[in-house]
Amino acid sequence: MGAPKYARFVVAFDEWFPQGLYLVGEIQAMTEYQSQEDRARNRPVRPRIDEATGRPLFRGTFADPSADKDREKSVTVEFACTHQPVPPEAVAGLPFRPVVLEGMTVQPRAETSGQAKWITWTIRATGMTTPGGASAELTAAGKPTSGRSPADTTGRAAA
Repeated sequence: MGAPKYARFVVAFDEWFPQGLYLVGEIQAMTEYQSQEDRARNRPVRPRIDEATGRPLFRGTFADPSADKDREKSVTVEFACTHQPVPPEAVAGLPFRPVVLEGMTVQPRAETSGQAKWITWTIRATGMTTPGGASAELTAAGKPTSGRSPADTTGRAAA
């Protein structure tokens, strides 16, 4: 029996990122592809929606210090949540923001380059917190959520 098309596996953050994870840059909303014809007709840009949860997608780039290969040190994580995740406050003296992903799932994805083939992982999460801190995802009222975020998110590992 084959795996379902959009099979996602729940994993523990500490097992996947034993030395932690650091936000590089900002979290941005993902949008659907817009052709030149669409742009010329001034069609509105539509947000990308997660197939499994039906929620808008956001993306951030993170640094993984525990990665063995240089190409794996930069990790892209997709978030599927109703509001854009708010990163934790910056730590004085550090160029990166340490984070812990909540509701983390991974999904295998086949990559190819010429005849070479390998598996990469799409990493998804529902929110993020500071290490040992409270959730950094905000509610519609703009206040921090208490406890865990809703279980719905997406992310992707850079190849």
